[in-house]
Formats: sequence, C-alpha cells, structure tokens
Amino acid sequence: MATALGREKRKQRIRKKILGSSERPRLSVFRSNKHLYAQMIDDQAGRTLVSASTVEKGVFKGTRNKNIAQELGKRLGEKAKAANIEQAIFDRNGYIYHGCLKAFAEGAREAGLRF
Repeated sequence: MATALGREKRKQRIRKKILGSSERPRLSVFRSNKHLYAQMIDDQAGRTLVSASTVEKGVFKGTRNKNIAQELGKRLGEKAKAANIEQAIFDRNGYIYHGCLKAFAEGAREAGLRF
C-alpha cells in the first residue's frame, strides 16, 4: 500500500480522528519531491493560522532534505510563537514518521512547539 491511493486512505483514517482548534491547531505537513509545506489550521473556523514552506523566497537554498526540514520546523515554530500558539496536533498527512517528516517535527519542538 505504498501508492498514492494508500496514502489517501491513511490520510482519511487519520483526519477523522483529529480536529484543530484556535487554541490547539492542526499542524499539517505536505511533502512533494522537491519541497516541504507546513501549515497550522483551525478546523473549527476553517482558516490557516500560520504557514511555512521551503519555497519561500530568500529563506532556503536547495531542495528538500533533513537539514532543511529541521530548519523549516524551527521557522514554523517561531512563527507560531509570534502568533501566540504553543500547542498543536500533528497531522502527518498519511506519510510515515521518519526522515524529513521526523526532522521537521524535531525542529518544531526545538522552537518550543508542543504536540
């Protein structure tokens, strides 16, 4: 079940169990072949509170790897702190928790985000 259809099934199974709020938003991560995107979502209001990605101009050089993923996690954690967000619910979006995803989560925790 390593196909895109398998990831969609895992994603739906995860999403029906978690729900983000303004106090504890859902931290959703998306991986493409070259980049990593993350956003904190308030599902009750249907809005994105904070977002960060490796596509932001002048911030990251190179393509997706563990070091860049960890820096992205720190950047998102700092943006969340500025927006008065201290806790989140981690939504791995159907991906396996290893590699870049794990490095991203560790970076966000280093910045003071709890999940």
